[in-house]
Amino acid sequence: SSGNIAIEDALNGAEAVAAVEAGRRIADEEVDAGADLLIAGDMGIGNTTAATILIAALTDTEPVAVVGRGTGIDDAGWARKTAAVRDGLYRARRLRSDPIGLLRTCGGADLAAMAGFCAQAAVRRTPLLLDGVVVSAAALVADRMAPGARSWWQAGHRSTEPAHTLALAQLGLEPIVDLGLRLGEGTGAAVALPLVRAAVAVLASMATFDDAGVSGKTSD
Repeated sequence: SSGNIAIEDALNGAEAVAAVEAGRRIADEEVDAGADLLIAGDMGIGNTTAATILIAALTDTEPVAVVGRGTGIDDAGWARKTAAVRDGLYRARRLRSDPIGLLRTCGGADLAAMAGFCAQAAVRRTPLLLDGVVVSAAALVADRMAPGARSWWQAGHRSTEPAHTLALAQLGLEPIVDLGLRLGEGTGAAVALPLVRAAVAVLASMATFDDAGVSGKTSD
């Protein structure tokens, strides 16, 4: 299990590296099995706190501007979450240029594995569809691990979390859909997937004007 990131590191160095490598192996296994598109999603409660710390550190944003309501916490819960992000961010900011250090300090095994997965998808030149704020936090770290990896990624959607909007802006990604989702678990990417398939079908199958015998401009 991960440590309390408000007061201690989430992982030790060896655990962080092992989690990243586990994510890389999963990406390799999927690509080797024939996958031509990968989707990253998350499951869990409370993981938006760690994700928000990573995003705040990498976008140089203050806690009050980046902390959202997660699954619908009240004002008291939001204040506690903001305090936890503030405390974690105090330790994380000095590690902006150290991706493994960031994951070790304020990430967790799930975020580290997702970062490895996102980075390896790009290394294997395989498009990756990102889900919500947790995946986008891992992607921000992955882009530090594998510079330029973002060119192989597409944002499936934009969630209600302020940190998600910040992460997508930092990555230069425009979401396919913006439906105010707050579930995670790959749902936003799954909603966007049929649109991706439709776009591919149009590009691959739609006739050009020449193919369809449509005449071009005529001279006056």
